[in-house]
Amino acid sequence: MTLCIPIERDLGLQSPVCAHFGSAPMFLLADLEAGTCRTIPNANQHHGHGMCMPLAALRGESIDAIAVGGIGAGALSKLLAAGIQVYFADQPTAEATMAAFQAGSLRTVTLDSACSHHHGGRH
Repeated sequence: MTLCIPIERDLGLQSPVCAHFGSAPMFLLADLEAGTCRTIPNANQHHGHGMCMPLAALRGESIDAIAVGGIGAGALSKLLAAGIQVYFADQPTAEATMAAFQAGSLRTVTLDSACSHHHGGRH
């Protein structure tokens, strides 16, 4: 099971979760069975509003689930269509987000709860 977490900067498990999927500078990919993680840059970080291409951003990585601070409806729709489940990450760090995911306590993001516009700060 690979969990993807958009992060602000690479501090390993202490990496701060980014407030918005599409503008995250990088992603932490956590293989929860192996207990390993690695980061990849967001190749689609700079895009027009509503033009996020999440699968291009993840460069063909095999992802089972994504935990986000916030995500737009367009990007969410594309991820759901690809069979990737998306959850809200209300925790401040990747480590806390991973623990909450493994405990089953993350809320699922729906089209009704996706961001319709950008906010200042966390969503």
